[in-house]
Formats: sequence, C-alpha cells, structure tokens
Amino acid sequence: MTLDTNIIIAYLKGEEEVASFVDATKKQGLLFLPATVEGEFLSFSEWTPEQRHGMEKFLEENFLFVPLDRPITRLAAQIRTKAKIAFADATIAATALFTNTPLLTRNVRDFKKIDSLQLISL
Repeated sequence: MTLDTNIIIAYLKGEEEVASFVDATKKQGLLFLPATVEGEFLSFSEWTPEQRHGMEKFLEENFLFVPLDRPITRLAAQIRTKAKIAFADATIAATALFTNTPLLTRNVRDFKKIDSLQLISL
C-alpha cells in the first residue's frame, strides 16, 4: 500500500481508525512512502531539528521509501496532463501505480480522476 501525507499525519496523531488500519496493513506487507510524501511531511516548519530527526528515523524504520526516479516522474507527468492535478499529487499517484498498490488517502477528490488508481479512504 502507498501512503499519502495526510495518512502519516493522522497516524502520528493517534487517530484510531487510521492507526489500526496502517498497523494491520503493515503486518500483511510493505507500506510504500513516496519521496514526495516524505518531503511534504518533513518540511513542516514548526519542528525543531530534534523533532525532525525523530520523524526521519520514524519514517525510515516503518516505511519503504520510493525515490522519485525517471519512470515515476514520467508517469506523473502523464497523470498531471490528463487529470489536471498538482504535480505533487501526480507523483504520489504515480508511485502507487508504479508499485502496483492502492493509495491510502483522505484526499480522494484529487485522485479520483486517475484511471486505474485504486483508492482507499479513511
């Protein structure tokens, strides 16, 4: 399963539905973290350097990082052109398609325009 930024935030806030679903899914297989999600998440300006380091460690220990490489960026460009969504969202969707996994998000509106993308919303 590929995770959107809003799911990581909800998980860390301890939102029960999200935490239970993510933990159960993690036991069954890999949880993919798109490079874009990591960048969005770690760019929150209110964190101290120590907090940011703790978050980096949390991400590394719990999720499989998927770099933003050429195949994903090219797929994202195609998605953006067709679906008319932000490039960041297109890269997240492209990562889910590239890894052949559903996208877990709370932002279905931006992703529902993408053919063949399986969405799970909590």
